[in-house]
Amino acid sequence: MRIVDALSVSAALGEAEPWASHIASLDEALGGGLGYGQVHEIYAAEPDDASSTASFAMAVAMGMCQRADRPKQTVLWLRERRWLKSAGILQANGWAELGGAPEQGLVGVVPDTLSLLRAAAEALHCGRLGAIILEGWGKMPALDLTASRRLVLAAEKSGVPLLLLRIDATPASSAARTRWQVASAPSRALPGNAPGLPTFDLTLLRQRSGPSGLHWRLEWDRDRHNFREAPLSGAVVSAPLDRPLADRENAPQQTGGRRHAA
Repeated sequence: MRIVDALSVSAALGEAEPWASHIASLDEALGGGLGYGQVHEIYAAEPDDASSTASFAMAVAMGMCQRADRPKQTVLWLRERRWLKSAGILQANGWAELGGAPEQGLVGVVPDTLSLLRAAAEALHCGRLGAIILEGWGKMPALDLTASRRLVLAAEKSGVPLLLLRIDATPASSAARTRWQVASAPSRALPGNAPGLPTFDLTLLRQRSGPSGLHWRLEWDRDRHNFREAPLSGAVVSAPLDRPLADRENAPQQTGGRRHAA
């Protein structure tokens, strides 16, 4: 059954006010916030940042779903089967730790890159979706300028935002509205030495008709579903959305759902 049929297509979302991150300088740089009905690229700074980048993408998707006029919207996460071993498992408790409701998440696994792009283009016609995350690994030559333009047109028509999550990839020409780079960052311990909030080093690499090359360190507030600026100090690595990519020598050790520096 097709994704759109399974979710029962509704009317297009129409134009909406951009989603505000609650970081004044970030929202100002974007002209008010991150736009709906647009394509946004999110690149991991390094392959080891895959989990943090996935967590950031999920946080943004959940934030963009917090619309009073359209409650309980679904986040669709599209993945390619051959990368599942490298990418790890998307776990419901990871989504919940970021403040999401796992029952409002839907994961689609497809056999290859062309199927991934077709599924994304098809899903963008479904107005019941709050956001779509397309997870892509490596170069993805099929995701060329023409393919990205098709995705942009579909997103603009429905008002559904598409987040292109790119791991182990080098930025290339695309029609995306914005392009970001994400790296894991140390977070502050909470009172009682509790694990800190998920923290990210974020760089705006490019945006159409706007400033770029700007940098922020952000914490994700899972209760308010928005970001806040983080200090440049700490000792705890942000909680991953999924399991660690691989066991590596001197890698941080997993403790209580968050990774603490050894």
